[in-house]
Amino acid sequence: MSVPSPATTVAPPPLGPRYWPMWLAMAAMWLGASLPWPVQRLLGRGIGRLAYLIAGDRRRAAAINLALCFPEKSQAERDGLLHDCFRDLGIGLFEFARAWWGSVEPMRRTVRIEGLEHIEPIRAQGRGVLLVSGHFMTLEMCGRLMCDHLPLAGMYRRHRNPVMEWAVKRGRLRYASAMFTNEDIRAAMRHLKQGGLLWYAPDQDMRGKDTVFAPFFGVPAATITATHQFARLSGCAVMPFFHRREGGDYVLRLGAALPDFPSTDATADSARVNSAIEAMVREAPTQYLWIHRRFKRRPPGETSPYRKDG
Repeated sequence: MSVPSPATTVAPPPLGPRYWPMWLAMAAMWLGASLPWPVQRLLGRGIGRLAYLIAGDRRRAAAINLALCFPEKSQAERDGLLHDCFRDLGIGLFEFARAWWGSVEPMRRTVRIEGLEHIEPIRAQGRGVLLVSGHFMTLEMCGRLMCDHLPLAGMYRRHRNPVMEWAVKRGRLRYASAMFTNEDIRAAMRHLKQGGLLWYAPDQDMRGKDTVFAPFFGVPAATITATHQFARLSGCAVMPFFHRREGGDYVLRLGAALPDFPSTDATADSARVNSAIEAMVREAPTQYLWIHRRFKRRPPGETSPYRKDG
């Protein structure tokens, strides 16, 4: 008898009293997932405005990121982006909840999908494909919509809270073919070698030995070399996955596979990946997760821009 894969199963959730507060939060998200989409967007804007007012440290981090990445914009323009980022952050909470537990029928009626012609010849060869994207607030919704057309597996960082881990993985496995943690590299590699499709976002500062400093918006950013390593060891193609919300509609686009990838230079390849993600951000700058401290780790001799005494 075959043993079920951890990537396609969900362990029983913890039910003890210490987890009840998180269960209440999950229940609120589950209820929110069933609200009409116009109501979710309205409530999301309000939550975003509230978050802007009370999340001082995250607001400061986002403002610093915008200043580093858009030095050509005026302060007034960046302030406008900052407000809109928190608006989209609030809407994104409902997008996450709806993608995990709600219906996406309203989105299916208006979604526009482009670039599938890039992936079909690669799949016909039996070759794996690594879809690279960034941490946008539309990530979950667009991932679920793309799964209507492609059997995507995902890669994610395990949540520390076991209730959140159970709820999110269970929600994602409603539409993803498998979910690999970032610790389960071997299983993800096997998936690619067998011709599978894997979607992940390598645009956060993850501490580890396999990182290099590569430019992101012209600023050196600690970047994991996993994209280079996956392509080198599995022979998969690497394709950028663009996605954004336009009003209440969604636009999903697969770019052509990166040519001559991988090279022998992990740093150069990581820079190419960052460049692709930068292009995605420029298409939908307010939907990017600017509250993450992307530039916290610095090259030798540089200090973190987020230091309050810096």
